[in-house]
Amino acid sequence: MRRRHFLLAASASGLAAPAVAQAQEVTRSAKATYRLTTLSRDLEQPWGIAFLPDGRLLITERPGRLRLFANGRLEKTPLAGVPKVYVRGQAGLLDVCLHPEFTRNRVLYLSYIAEGPGGAVTTAARAELADGGLRNVTPIFQALPFGGGSLNLGSRIVFDRAGLMYVTTGDRFQMAQAQNLASLWGKIVRLKDDGSVPSDNPFIGRPGARPEIFTWGNRNPQGIALHPDTGRLWEVEHGPRGGDELNILTAGANYGWPLATHGVNYDGSKITDHKSLPGMEDPLRVWVPSISPCGLCFYTGDRFPGWKGSVFTGALSNNALFRIELDGERYRSEERLLVDRLPYIRDVRQGPDGLLYLVTHSDDGGLFRLEPA
Repeated sequence: MRRRHFLLAASASGLAAPAVAQAQEVTRSAKATYRLTTLSRDLEQPWGIAFLPDGRLLITERPGRLRLFANGRLEKTPLAGVPKVYVRGQAGLLDVCLHPEFTRNRVLYLSYIAEGPGGAVTTAARAELADGGLRNVTPIFQALPFGGGSLNLGSRIVFDRAGLMYVTTGDRFQMAQAQNLASLWGKIVRLKDDGSVPSDNPFIGRPGARPEIFTWGNRNPQGIALHPDTGRLWEVEHGPRGGDELNILTAGANYGWPLATHGVNYDGSKITDHKSLPGMEDPLRVWVPSISPCGLCFYTGDRFPGWKGSVFTGALSNNALFRIELDGERYRSEERLLVDRLPYIRDVRQGPDGLLYLVTHSDDGGLFRLEPA
């Protein structure tokens, strides 16, 4: 009876359609017994996901499409009005995030790579969701300067409890830029919802520093989330060869890249002698070898009681989903789930039904759900 009740409730919210979803075998892990359900295999390089208040799901595809998953099915026609994106390497349409007052204003945000004079740039745009697509699409932030290259671009978006927006940017494989306060590469920026700069940002009034900057010394942040109890921002970023990091963010803090890192260059050569330096923040967790963490989600639901309070991240180079146990804001342990069952988990989110949803970043990418079994 409990299973039937869940399916009816999920169908009403637009999350499930038993005729389409395909459940796989039951898996027992340290703190939960679960099954992986396939909801769609018709996505091309999905990157970010966001739940609408009515339970429908927005999904970005890197080639430049915004898709809608509703009533248990992926709608065939992409939403109209998506801005033109630069598609090459890791560049394209990346994250999607709702305004904290979306139910009132229908506003959402996209991060993507835009082409312009001198190359390409990580961009955030504000738009309104209307029937069939977006309207009033307005770019409100660009991680200047424009430049070449299509790797290490970031780019996630999240809002804090005060309604301020954070956008992550990568170092574009120009590692020194992460330590350059005149550049917005290799940073996490904090903005108002219209793209203007809050008056209490940490580098306001500092000569030669961009006022948008919240943290610096970040290499390639690909996951960011609010701790459900403290409201503090947590972030995961890719190191080079080794040195992936889980960080707790503090205004104005320098996270070290490339002056302090546990990683080495891809050819094995040394980047620095320092794993830690005075005045720079040490990671909460470092992964050597790399796991390539992507997406970040604190689990607060009741469907998996043993997972409550855990933080999840996809592991692109491990073909796994990592569940990290915490003791308050201290790292305790971790376990790998779905090992070699899903390639390239790019994003993980908790749905309004208390279940976990994943997308896999491949040409035949999919939308998946973890359910208790």
